[in-house]
Amino acid sequence: MRTKGIKTITDNRKARHEYFILESFEAGIELVGTEVKSIRNGSVNLKDSWCSIDNGEIFIKGMHISPYEKGNIFNRDPLRVRKLLMHKREINKLFGSVKQDGLTIIPLSLYFKDSRVKVQIGLCKGKKLYDKREDSAKRDAKREIDRNLKIRNQ
Repeated sequence: MRTKGIKTITDNRKARHEYFILESFEAGIELVGTEVKSIRNGSVNLKDSWCSIDNGEIFIKGMHISPYEKGNIFNRDPLRVRKLLMHKREINKLFGSVKQDGLTIIPLSLYFKDSRVKVQIGLCKGKKLYDKREDSAKRDAKREIDRNLKIRNQ
């Protein structure tokens, strides 16, 4: 039996700072050849991207894939809307959550699973300013505790 090789390409760290991630899903993504080559080079940005559901299909918008250097006429628009590949019941579940609860669908990371490009998307709820401050304070406190433990153990 073959194990799945997972190689992370990029993470959306801004999403983890701006949103509470309630649930995450894996989705395939519809790409052209030069986009895949550009992704292999690591020239992709998820920073300001989001997902929307139109007519029962889910799309990723705002994801920037830089044009492939040797792609010439085959390169596509770097910010074009790309279709995500998910099961219909998953899309319907996401659609219901977005419409009822006012949640958002945000891409969290992009990775290779064997030779296929996959996107991890999250069902997210926006953080308020005080939530961000609280997270920052917890992170700083943990860092300080770890630093003190390291000094004590030496």
